[in-house]
Amino acid sequence: MTAARYDLIIDQGSDFSLELTVKESGSAKSLSGWVATAQLRASKESASAAASFNATVQEPKANGKIQLSLPYHVSDDLTAGQYFYDLEIREAASAAASAVQVSRLVHGTATLRREVTR
Repeated sequence: MTAARYDLIIDQGSDFSLELTVKESGSAKSLSGWVATAQLRASKESASAAASFNATVQEPKANGKIQLSLPYHVSDDLTAGQYFYDLEIREAASAAASAVQVSRLVHGTATLRREVTR
């Protein structure tokens, strides 16, 4: 599966939230046994993340929904401008699993718009 491109606009100093539904062959993918992770980086080559999103698989997990959020206090500490992000899901590790599967779902730019009121 190829990751979809979806560009974000985030207001600095505000709570950001986005709910995504993961589909496979037109139906919601069960995310039971999967965890989600997402990060912002100043460039695609940056060694460290500027910030990490809270990426949560929502209940019931069979509905394929992921909540992506960035609290106001995290965006407030970032410099306004353009960042890059992606969202991945990973099978939760288990003793029985010989290999862990990872899927990159979404990627794009995240424009952090400068706040004026501080």
